[in-house]
Amino acid sequence: MTKKICYIVGASDTQGIYIDKKEEDYIIAADAGYSALKKLGITPDMVVGDMDSLGNIPDFENVIRHPIEKDDTDTALALAEGIKRGYRDFIIYGGLGRRLDHSIANIQNCAGCADHGARCWLWGEGNAVCIFADGEIHFEKEMTGVISVFSVGRSYGVTLDGLKYPLNDACLTSFVPLGVSNEFIGVPATISVTEGVLTVMWSEGAKTFAERARHECSSDV
Repeated sequence: MTKKICYIVGASDTQGIYIDKKEEDYIIAADAGYSALKKLGITPDMVVGDMDSLGNIPDFENVIRHPIEKDDTDTALALAEGIKRGYRDFIIYGGLGRRLDHSIANIQNCAGCADHGARCWLWGEGNAVCIFADGEIHFEKEMTGVISVFSVGRSYGVTLDGLKYPLNDACLTSFVPLGVSNEFIGVPATISVTEGVLTVMWSEGAKTFAERARHECSSDV
């Protein structure tokens, strides 16, 4: 079953954006993400944020502007708009790497969405993250390098199969980073959790990352 995807683009290098938009998908530019999309000739469905990074209110028909002094980040506002429109699968560009505090905030925002049934994929500067609850993620045997798995709060039934350091039906918590610095070993790998939210991190190019996310979102996993 193919699922519709909501793409969210924040301030990002255009080389780090790969969007294969289908008819049912939705693109939200978060503040300066509008400039990045414009350079690529991609028209978003919505622009949202306080527009402080963009520096102006774009001449665009669907703009939702928020005050600069607010409780939510622009990415959180974009996620809320996507959730409101029925999207539960998100691919987010520009959400990692530029500022550590914003990277952590984006991961926390995505974890909150995952706790309510969404699956979020973040990419920035070669770093890929998938945040999901009560489910699994797959990697083909060609994957190489380091992969880390962290729990948001407490997670039960965590299984790491096909990695250098396997786990079987384990409990992970946010207090002990047991899943840091694992490795792909040239065989298909699966990371799953029965109850809880996991943050999975690895390195990958933007295009292959987007293709992986699209494939996983299209699979009934």
